[in-house]
Amino acid sequence: MRGNVLFVEDEQALQMTVGDRLRNEGYVVEYAANGDEGFEKATQLPFDLIILDVMLPKRDGFDVCKGIREAGLITPILMLTARGQTSDKVSGLKIGADDYVTKPFNMLELMARVEALMRRAPIRPPEQAGGLDFGSIHVDLVGTEVTQNGRPVNLSAREFQLLRYLVDHRGATVSREELLKQVWGYSADIYTRTVDVHVASLRQKLEEDPKQPKFVLTVQGFGYKFKA
Repeated sequence: MRGNVLFVEDEQALQMTVGDRLRNEGYVVEYAANGDEGFEKATQLPFDLIILDVMLPKRDGFDVCKGIREAGLITPILMLTARGQTSDKVSGLKIGADDYVTKPFNMLELMARVEALMRRAPIRPPEQAGGLDFGSIHVDLVGTEVTQNGRPVNLSAREFQLLRYLVDHRGATVSREELLKQVWGYSADIYTRTVDVHVASLRQKLEEDPKQPKFVLTVQGFGYKFKA
């Protein structure tokens, strides 16, 4: 068994097609046919991945995704959308989605995205295994929790993996290409703003002044550096 997947989709034909493929690949699949059911299952049952359609009855995918993150869950979320506009994709990433696939999609591409989201971030060095404090932030690298002044900070799974990778390589400048490969599992820059959107979200949640960051720094023309 490769992992438990929640597939939130109201089209029965797509449920069957994608669900059968996931099971053939070794995943256990649970279904939800509307946004309310999807949110309830996502917040009450343990899943390794949530595949979430945007256009859903009762509650759309964006609202479900936002609710899942506000509930404090960092389960990776892959969104399915029929919308091709960049603004919709960026909106999904900003509210906590980890990746997206635009309908109609190629099944091989979908499976590749699923596998990439299932991969864990690179193993952290032993000396950093406990945690790290910077400013008012505490990062628990073992418990995968982040707090600010003792209060939980709700990060998506991808945001936490990105932060952990930057923390593991603190002081070093890391390129966007390296981050896409090591954190997202992509071999090429398939969406140039993915890293930038997630970094901007991290700054909003962790920096006192996101426009003048002290910890997650931009290295112009190259990438990012974590400084603590």
